[in-house]
Amino acid sequence: MTKRTLGGTTRKRKRTSGFRARMRIKSGRRTINARRKKGRHRLSV
Repeated sequence: MTKRTLGGTTRKRKRTSGFRARMRIKSGRRTINARRKKGRHRLSV
C-alpha cells in the first residue's frame, strides 16, 4: 500500500510562494528580479 500525500499542501505552497503570489507584492517582485539577476533556472515554486 502506498502512502498518500497530505491533501492541499501543494495548493498552499503555490499560494504562498508561487509566481503569482510573489508578483502581487512589491517585496515579492524584488525577490523575482533578484533571482532573475542571479540567473536562477527556477524563479519560484
